[in-house]
Amino acid sequence: MMINRFRILLVTILVVFAAKAQDKQYRVHTIAFYNLENLFDTINDPRTNDEEWLVTGSQHWTGAKYRKKLANLSKVISQIGVDEKQPNSPVVVGVAEVENRKVLEDLVKQPGLAEKGYAVIHFDSPDKRGIDVGLLYQTKYFKPTSYINIPLYIYENGKAPDKADSADDAEDKNVAHNGRIYTRDQLLVTGMLDGEEVSFIVNHWPSRSGGEKKSSPNREAAAALNKKTIDSLYTINPNLKLITMGDLNDGPYNNSVKKVLGAKAHKDEVKEKGLFNPMAEMSDKGIGTLAYRDAWDLFDQMIVTEPLIKKDFSSFRFWKAGVWNKSFMTQPSGQYRGYPLRNSNGEVGYSDHFPVYIYLVKEQK
Repeated sequence: MMINRFRILLVTILVVFAAKAQDKQYRVHTIAFYNLENLFDTINDPRTNDEEWLVTGSQHWTGAKYRKKLANLSKVISQIGVDEKQPNSPVVVGVAEVENRKVLEDLVKQPGLAEKGYAVIHFDSPDKRGIDVGLLYQTKYFKPTSYINIPLYIYENGKAPDKADSADDAEDKNVAHNGRIYTRDQLLVTGMLDGEEVSFIVNHWPSRSGGEKKSSPNREAAAALNKKTIDSLYTINPNLKLITMGDLNDGPYNNSVKKVLGAKAHKDEVKEKGLFNPMAEMSDKGIGTLAYRDAWDLFDQMIVTEPLIKKDFSSFRFWKAGVWNKSFMTQPSGQYRGYPLRNSNGEVGYSDHFPVYIYLVKEQK
């Protein structure tokens, strides 16, 4: 009899606990990154290498094509992470391969994005192709308090020049007097996300031009700059909530990410002031954001600091990550069936990369 009473009491407690758990409400926000693949306008800018992206260039880039590209990209961005539990578009979107601030301003004015109230953060980079990174954010939810661009200094011979060469370099940043490899700056943005301080670093690390092995030191230098920035911020705020994201041109398994940046593949491996890479498990399963010669890779990544993976949800925490690869964004047929639907044969596509995203979750009081 006593055993039966105990069982009834236990079941009652569990039912009450379950009911209370169901009563809990959570705030969910999507954070995303998208390599927009050559988002150039149609205006010739003597400061950038944009000749290919003119009406007279090899892409025969017309106003109609530019507007189609904007429409395609806005369609994707407005849908990233949206489902029955999360109806809102990403509140913060890091982007890469944009020519200038104007193309981002044109992008956020597109139907589907304009109503969300996105604003733009952008700096011109010294990249030799004339492409930059940027950040889009919904002003209703995110309020920037500071933002800076952090330059990456790398050189062909791996060594910095003497002071005289540095002076020459400063006079004309478009000419590599000293062997400097001009690439994208890293964009650091800090602000208040629904009243909580969160930081973002938007990256587009150096390419694999010349081969993966030969170019690897350049990406390792980018990772070291990222690590230095994050460590500095940790010194100021041990409870640093930061997401570093971007097209890293390396996978989660490469030295730049795994060793130099020190991003761990499993939460239980992350130590205090460490980094967690939720994309590592997806990469191990063969999930990718871009394809080359029938092989998929996951260069587009979102990596979070240790305070974002704590087990309680009293403040914003990482919930889960994904690759947004809907069918309309993929090649429907042919040799590259299933690949990201990019510009080809004069037709305007979306991008040669799929976007990635994470959900941040907080329990509502």
